[in-house]
Amino acid sequence: MSKEPTSATEARARVTELVRDARICMFTTIALDGRQVSRPMGLQEAEFDGDLWFFASADSAKVRQIRVNPEVNVSFSDQKHNVWVSVSGTARDEFDRARAERLWNPLLKTWFPDGLDTPGLTLIKVHASSAEYWDSPSSSVVNLLGFARAAVTGQPPEVGENHEVSY
Repeated sequence: MSKEPTSATEARARVTELVRDARICMFTTIALDGRQVSRPMGLQEAEFDGDLWFFASADSAKVRQIRVNPEVNVSFSDQKHNVWVSVSGTARDEFDRARAERLWNPLLKTWFPDGLDTPGLTLIKVHASSAEYWDSPSSSVVNLLGFARAAVTGQPPEVGENHEVSY
């Protein structure tokens, strides 16, 4: 059964569902010298309006980079379900104690040993401007067979659904 979205609202909801399932992403900022810099981060929350939330240290390189150039990309890969999502948007750091309390997960103590009282703790909010996702409903074995068939026949493989979403 296809998960083809029939409206912009459904497409945004599908992106939200996919990123929530993947959870871990590569968060890309632009360094002061213009290079793109990516690092793994754990998503705390994805809202239907296109906002993604992450915990960070206010004195980290990523936060300094966001303050200079807020354009970011957040990419998710859920290989178990053969799904990839790329979200482009603008980021800013802001600390809202009530939101931080709601988003807090005890596993975060690994990076923030004093919990919500860790000095310099902040939240990064990414407001999506667009997203693109690739959703291949087949297993890895089926995908590999499709690629092998494509190599023999010269016809591109069926790779599943690909959609661009605007926010």
